[in-house]
Amino acid sequence: MVTQQAQIKLNLPLTLKEFVESKASKIGMPLAGYIKHLILKDVEDMDYPTFELSERSEKAYREAIKNRDKAIEVKGDIKTFLENL
Repeated sequence: MVTQQAQIKLNLPLTLKEFVESKASKIGMPLAGYIKHLILKDVEDMDYPTFELSERSEKAYREAIKNRDKAIEVKGDIKTFLENL
């Protein structure tokens, strides 16, 4: 499964950037990884947000469950399988 990601641009005073780079290099991490680590440490005690399904998604889910006996297993390359439908 691929996790969706977002890119963030962060402006820092040059002195702060150099200080953070120094801290990151001391533990052998790239700057971006160190900043990600700091953010993860800050939110580690928070519950991951959960959201209710939309009516449309819930309907699609119920329909898929109802029709799961019609599912097929695709062996080999999925792209080839879809092209040959």
